[in-house]
Amino acid sequence: MTRFFTSDNASGVCPEVMNALIEANAGHMGAYGNDALTREAINMVEQALGRPADVFFVYNGTAANTLACKATLRSIDSIICPDTAHIVTNEVGAPVNATGSRMITVESSHGKISPEQIRKACQNESWWGMHATRPRLVSISQSTEWGTVYSLDELAAIKAVCIELGMLLHVDGCRIYNAAVALDCPLAEMCEHIDILSLGGTKNGLMFGEALVFFNAEAADGFLHMRKQGLQLHSKMRFISAQFKALFTDELWKKNAAQANRMMSLLAEGLRECPDIELVCPVQTNQAFFSIPTALAVQLQTIKDFYQNGPQPGVYRMVTSFDTTEEDVESFVQEAKALNKQWRMA
Repeated sequence: MTRFFTSDNASGVCPEVMNALIEANAGHMGAYGNDALTREAINMVEQALGRPADVFFVYNGTAANTLACKATLRSIDSIICPDTAHIVTNEVGAPVNATGSRMITVESSHGKISPEQIRKACQNESWWGMHATRPRLVSISQSTEWGTVYSLDELAAIKAVCIELGMLLHVDGCRIYNAAVALDCPLAEMCEHIDILSLGGTKNGLMFGEALVFFNAEAADGFLHMRKQGLQLHSKMRFISAQFKALFTDELWKKNAAQANRMMSLLAEGLRECPDIELVCPVQTNQAFFSIPTALAVQLQTIKDFYQNGPQPGVYRMVTSFDTTEEDVESFVQEAKALNKQWRMA
């Protein structure tokens, strides 16, 4: 079986989730979420997140992020987010298309922004009064697009500035499980500071499906209809719900995320011994970015593929998954060392 380092989207479905899908396939159940599996899954998610919430299952992460914005914004409003945010760089302008709202990007440091930057961006926009948009939503990712993690104190500080400025905090949590493992904290503790959460699934072993979680009840008003209008109401909802039930049974989410994080830690440590492969930011989760000479990178990609996905030429991203093994990592590291040695001698 070939496994490589392009993305955790490239992995298959974890066995527990596949078994849950097979079990859910027996007999008939109510459609559009009117089934026992959906009710059980929502209860399990809510309990794990530690707060009363409105939980809605959708197909994918772009929809979760976009509909989170649409639920909270008018066209006269704006979103403050890092310049590296997925909603800016990789979603074809979907949130802007759906809302008509402006995105105000803030220069990030390894994917993260600070309360001071948020306050300044809001003040710069608000200074123009009725001629400018109204900043209404801060959107960050946890973990970030650089694989780094906001600490609980950093999240609390961002939430505090959102309250001060009358804004809501949306978190793109497509890899929130990896962040929770990195911080060694329960999901509930992290969610104390969040208003709206795009809760991942696919990157942590699901076949398909994400969830949108509203801790702010006002923002959730009307979302049952908005999900349908947004083309995200799955008629056979049980097949998303069954996967989330499996993910939140015996903290499977933690097991999968811990494996992915540990494999990246091993990979990054092993590649440190290659003099021409340099880390460009701290390794905290299952994503790492390396500076690699292009000619060497092309050779390495023939062993196990990975993306040139950094902010400048020569920076490459590697991602590990729940099914990445020590053998995958060790074999790649050994071949990388040999190739780097040959490349230096050429």
